[in-house]
Amino acid sequence: MDIQWLGHSCFRLRGTIATVITDPFAPSLGISLPKLQGDFITISHPHPHHSSVDLVEGQPYIIRTPGEYDSKGVQVRGFATPLNEAAGEGGRNVVYTIEMDGVTLAHLGDLGQPLTPRQAEELSPVDVLLVPAGGGCTATPAQIVEVVKLLEPKVVIPMHYQLPQLAIPLGAVEELLRELGIQGVTPQARLSVTVSNMPAELRVVVLEPATR
Repeated sequence: MDIQWLGHSCFRLRGTIATVITDPFAPSLGISLPKLQGDFITISHPHPHHSSVDLVEGQPYIIRTPGEYDSKGVQVRGFATPLNEAAGEGGRNVVYTIEMDGVTLAHLGDLGQPLTPRQAEELSPVDVLLVPAGGGCTATPAQIVEVVKLLEPKVVIPMHYQLPQLAIPLGAVEELLRELGIQGVTPQARLSVTVSNMPAELRVVVLEPATR
């Protein structure tokens, strides 16, 4: 699985057969998406900063609700969790697990509070965990660390934190890194993970927003 971060909660996940786009955002966020195509789109909740599916070309299959989906060698499971009241709209967030090529990735969306042990059991096992790091309308960095401990992923990738020109106030990624006890992380353009190259111990990877 090849993982590129496009900013905010949007990722491009490429497998050998299919591509999944998560949470495409509207230009009102203050940053812009590159040209995108995908076979699937997952939407964590209906805010335009997470659900601008019209910006993805082609005829992707759009997943907006909890449930199980299996097509083109991709298995997706969606689980409902509450949104944080600070999100301003109440309602539901959907956490997704996405399995391609034997690798299971979990996208927490705008997770508003820590997972319960039962929710963590339903999501497990997770190889790669995409976590909101900027607080505000999501769980705090300290709460995200508790989620990491529950799910025990091999790789953690922060998302949903402050970037230059972002139109909404979020915390810096360094806040989550401090909570995790991580120092000196050098951002990288992308990450490729396979069943055979999974690290033996937790690895935190900070990605640079992709521009194409």
